[in-house]
Amino acid sequence: MIILDYQDRRPIYEQITEKFRTLIYQGALPAGCRLPSVRQLAMELSINPNTIQRAYMTLEQEELIYPVKGKGNFVAETRQIQEKSKEDFRKEFLELVRRGINTGMTEELMTLVQKGYEEEQR
Repeated sequence: MIILDYQDRRPIYEQITEKFRTLIYQGALPAGCRLPSVRQLAMELSINPNTIQRAYMTLEQEELIYPVKGKGNFVAETRQIQEKSKEDFRKEFLELVRRGINTGMTEELMTLVQKGYEEEQR
């Protein structure tokens, strides 16, 4: 399920967070799905359980998962995840727009957005 890239400069907990985020957004982990326990995943990946705990804490702060005392961590409601996904996309998109404007791509940027939208609608 999760493969770590030890050549990646990002901390391991960030890689784990990103992998779970992707699996949740893609629907591979549906709402209500139980995540592996901290200890179980730490053993599978041969890493410190605190690293897994930190990744789970980040996902919980992002409201993608929720803990149930004594039972583990579960994927949050689909509607909430879709809203979170849209919000994350919106933030990324606006950052790209800002970067485009800062490099002087005003009209070109709008043309790119329009063409991309039209191509995806086909």
